[in-house]
Amino acid sequence: MKIGALEIVPVLDGTARLPLDMAVRHVRGSAWDCPHQPLDEQGRIAMDIGSFLFRTGGRTILVDLGAGNGFIHEAFDTGGLVANLARLGVAPEDVTDVVFTHMHVDHVGWSTTRGETTFPRATYRVHAADWAYFMTGPAAEPTMLEALSPIEAQLETFDEEVDLAPGLRARPAPGHTPGSTVFVVSHGGERALLLGDVVHTVNELTDPEWEGMFDVDRTAANALRARLADELAEMGDLFAPAHLPGLSFGRLVTADGLREFRWA
Repeated sequence: MKIGALEIVPVLDGTARLPLDMAVRHVRGSAWDCPHQPLDEQGRIAMDIGSFLFRTGGRTILVDLGAGNGFIHEAFDTGGLVANLARLGVAPEDVTDVVFTHMHVDHVGWSTTRGETTFPRATYRVHAADWAYFMTGPAAEPTMLEALSPIEAQLETFDEEVDLAPGLRARPAPGHTPGSTVFVVSHGGERALLLGDVVHTVNELTDPEWEGMFDVDRTAANALRARLADELAEMGDLFAPAHLPGLSFGRLVTADGLREFRWA
């Protein structure tokens, strides 16, 4: 996806096929009806998992790191991120920056490999509230601590809206997790929003009665999604949630008084 002169490249790590009620729910129990993300014959929704790669200001940046090659759940088939980066000509030592939308395991999985940082030259960045929550707070658990502690020497945290690189702005969006962050990529008067898990499915933007199942603060997450849907519909910006098929981009448009998602 081209944003001005910047190119954002989705890099797949794998796919999870989840029962719908492990991803989203409708507050009034309505049936799923989303042609962009259809259910399979077992009633599962496909959630692609991976990273977004782009280069700016002489830097090579990854937004999120997939789930890695460890076992998470039988629904997950992941582990291809590093090999897919190599196919694009990107070696681990080429990466200068890793930024996390949040610290759920399917977004930080390639932080380390066999106890060593996977991207040895990279600065890792995440909102301070997420680092505290997942490393020392209520969600801290031994496997997460073991997997992520090695990156601490290369870690920088932020706690407000801030530019992290030319054309890359971190915009805190708490709710899904305490430090959930939207990244805005902009150049030449164009911009795209990388939403992480602020939105799992496009239905959450077109129908506010759909909500995520893993939001730490559901009230805050629902309010944030409503504001974000208003912004995306008004501005017409490109956006990419973290788990659309192919890690694809789209736009939110209003037609006949209703909001619709359209692939870019």
